[in-house]
Amino acid sequence: VQLQASGGGLVQAGGSLRLSCAASGRTFGVFGWFRQAPGKEREFVAASRWRVDRRTYADSVKGRFTISRDNRDNTLYLQMNSLKPEDTAVYYCAVRIGSDIGSSAFSYDYWGQGTLVTVSS
Repeated sequence: VQLQASGGGLVQAGGSLRLSCAASGRTFGVFGWFRQAPGKEREFVAASRWRVDRRTYADSVKGRFTISRDNRDNTLYLQMNSLKPEDTAVYYCAVRIGSDIGSSAFSYDYWGQGTLVTVSS
């Protein structure tokens, strides 16, 4: 199983970025995105069932971020709009074999390497 995240960068507040995560090796039950800001614990951002029939978001990103998956090549996405300086963090994609959506990092089986998002004010 390999997860390769990309798409991070520097953006001004109010701007947008789309993170990608190439998932290979098998199909999964759930995929998600987490982030970790400097000096803080890793926190849940968004998760979706593999079929994308159910999605859930952290309150802090609801209405601004959208999680999705390209069924053709199993690329996972996190579209981030209306970015704020407090969104600055390293973002990680993760997958779990089970089909229950969870917001706990401990419930995910595989992780990507992280991609840095910096939002300037």
